[in-house]
This record gives sequence, structure tokens and C-alpha cells, in this order.
Amino acid sequence: MKKSRGRTGRKRRRKHLKSFMDGVNCSHQLEYIKLKKWLKERGFEDSNLRPAEFWDTGRGLMATKALQAGDVIISLPEKCLLTTGTVLSSCLGGFIVKWKPPVSPLLALCTFLIAEKHAGEKSPWKPYLDVLPQTYTCPACLDHDVINLLPKPLKKKAQEQKMMIQELFRSSRAFFSSLQPLFAENIGTIFKYSALEWAWCTINTRTIYMKHPHRECFSLEPDVYALAPYLDLLNHSPNVQVKAAFNEQTRSYEIRTNSQCKKYQEVFICYGPHDNQRLLLEYGFVAMDNPQSSVYVSADTLLKYFSPLDKQRKAKIAILKDHDFLENLTFGWDGPSWRLLTALKVLSLAADEFACWRRTLLGDVTSARNEQQALDTAAKICQFLIEETQHVVLQISQLKRDKENLKTHLALVEMLRSEDLKILQKSAEILCNLNLAT
Repeated sequence: MKKSRGRTGRKRRRKHLKSFMDGVNCSHQLEYIKLKKWLKERGFEDSNLRPAEFWDTGRGLMATKALQAGDVIISLPEKCLLTTGTVLSSCLGGFIVKWKPPVSPLLALCTFLIAEKHAGEKSPWKPYLDVLPQTYTCPACLDHDVINLLPKPLKKKAQEQKMMIQELFRSSRAFFSSLQPLFAENIGTIFKYSALEWAWCTINTRTIYMKHPHRECFSLEPDVYALAPYLDLLNHSPNVQVKAAFNEQTRSYEIRTNSQCKKYQEVFICYGPHDNQRLLLEYGFVAMDNPQSSVYVSADTLLKYFSPLDKQRKAKIAILKDHDFLENLTFGWDGPSWRLLTALKVLSLAADEFACWRRTLLGDVTSARNEQQALDTAAKICQFLIEETQHVVLQISQLKRDKENLKTHLALVEMLRSEDLKILQKSAEILCNLNLAT
């Protein structure tokens, strides 16, 4: 008796675990019921997907039936999409048309989102706005202390992203003021910096690419954005392939899958072949075991390993700069990249080999000594980056104890750094085997 009861308990536990792994169905939640009703009124029919909460990716969409390669995952009618056309046909349209110099398509969408969010119950877009995140984890929203823990190249881009939103806010204040007739409250309390940051992140992380013809009332920046309610709940996986485009015949935005997906599993799309630094910068998340991921080596780090007494040092750096070999130098899951090794070979050229730099750039072997020195230096740089990354991971765990309010953001950077560490350790192993082979 005892045995059989134990087995049923195990079975039940397995079943419970499986449902937790698959995801917890959320379609009964009021915000999703309202969203589905709102989409249906705009002509959206859907039986393939349902909102669910997944333990590793958070909120996403689950398949209600098995999907085969070639199946349409989702087809969202044009009426459901939020574009600059939507903005122009709203009460903001007249103000945008009149404003000189013309606003950018991006600012028009940001303004619309802020105004609609402020309108609350009165907004026809409320069911969509209610399911949008209230906060984001893009680098632009991160605390200064957290940004400092990012790898150098990403830290620089994060600071640029922050400055770009600050500049957009500064340059848009006069335009925002012109909208005062539309609001009872003071415009400054509605179009605040935090509101613009939220709107900018919403657009940056969630829009689909959709080219619109240029309109005179907008600046010359490309008008390529569309917010796609419900569709934007689909999470990214580097391991799937999809075809996504606006279908002129059906006047719908369609996504077809090139992969299979089992019933009750999370349905993924691919946002592009992005490494983790790009994913964090653009979307505010990191993908575990991302095959696209790599660790960048800055020019400063690279040059630290070459003597300032080398008479040809300046010329070598100039050559690398002219041929764009000081950027995008990386370690990946398969070791140091060809670009990184090539840059190291150029910097390792002996005085009597310097004339061969063109051949070296093309990948020719100059000498066994040159090859060996490049590998040795790559191993040293890799080791340096391992130690630096381990140090930052330690710092993060300390900060997580001290700064409760930054825990979510710190966990994100910790995930990025831990993935970097795995890549660097794999690269070190590959370099060690290469050295043993030579």
C-alpha cells in the first residue's frame, strides 16, 4: 500500500512540476480578458496563444495546440497597431502638423503614450496600456551604481542611451508646452522626464519594424515603428527562427514560425541575432546560454599587453584603426574571434616582419613565433578578463546585501557577468588546448 501511495504522490508532484515548467495560464486575469475583448472588437481572432507566467522568462504566450514549422503564430489586424497614423488621427494630430521644426516619429509616439496614459479611463487604448510594464530594466533606467558594474563597452553605450533620452526631453519641452490647451492640469506635471523615459522604453523594447511612407509633418528620421498589442507579449529566444512582416492582402502583421512548438509550451520569436550586451541595451534582459553571446575586448585592454618601446607601435595601431580592427574584438563560446587574433598578430609583428602586415590582416601566417605570441597574449587577456569579471560578481553580491532597492537591477547585471564568465572560462580552455597542440 505504502509504495503505491508514494508513486501517486510522485506522479502528482511531477505533474505539478510540469505545469509549473510549462507556465501558469493567466488568461482568466481581468487585464487579459479586457485586452482580448478590445482586440476582438478590432477584428483580432486568436486560438493559438494564451497569456501565461513562466518561471524563467516571466510573462509570455503559451501554445494552446502544437505548432508546426510554417504555421502562423499570430496575425494582428492593422486596426490593432499603434503607429504615427494613430497619433495623427488623435487630438494631438493638429498640434503635430502645426509644430515647427517638425517632431520625429519617435517623439510623436512617446507623446501619444504619455497623453493616453494620463487620460486613464477615458483612453480608448486603456486595455493595452494596462498590460504594459510600469517600469523597465533598460540601461537608461538603471541606477548610476549599477551602470558602473557593466562591462566597459556596454557602460559607454548605457551612458549614451541615458544622455539621448535627457536630450530628447530637453529639446521637446517647448513642443510639450504647446499641448497645454488639451489638458486641464499644468503640462509640466504630465510630460515629466520619468513619463518620457517610460514611453521611450516602451517603444524601444516593444515596437515591431514596419516602414511607413514619410509625412511632411514629421522630421526626416525613419518612421518604422508600430506597437503591437498582445503580439508584444512574445518573448525572445536565440534558438528559434520566424518570418515576420505586414501582409498587404490581409492588412495584418503576421508572424510565421520556422520551428516546432509543443502544446502548452512557451511560444518564442527571435528579435534578431543579438548578443547579451545588445539584448540588455535594447530590451532590458539577458538570455541564458545565448549562442550569439561574446565578451568584448576594449582597445585599452588590448594595448596594455604591448610594449610602449616598440618603435612600430604607433604605425601598428594606425593600421588597425584604418582597417577597423580595434572594435568588435571578442571572446566567444568557440574561443577568441578571428578579428581579435588578427589584431594580436599585427601587434606581435617583429621589426623584420612588419612589412608583412597586409598579409597578416588577410589571415596569412607570418611566422610560428608570431602565431605563438598572439595565442599567448590572447590567453593573458582572457585570464585578466576572468579575474576582472570575478571581482565584479563579488561586488554585486555584496551590493545585493546592502542595497535592497537595487536587487532586481543588480541580479540582471549579475546574470550578464556570469554568462561572460562562462564564455571566458570556455575560451581559456580552448586557448590552453591550442597551446598544448602547438
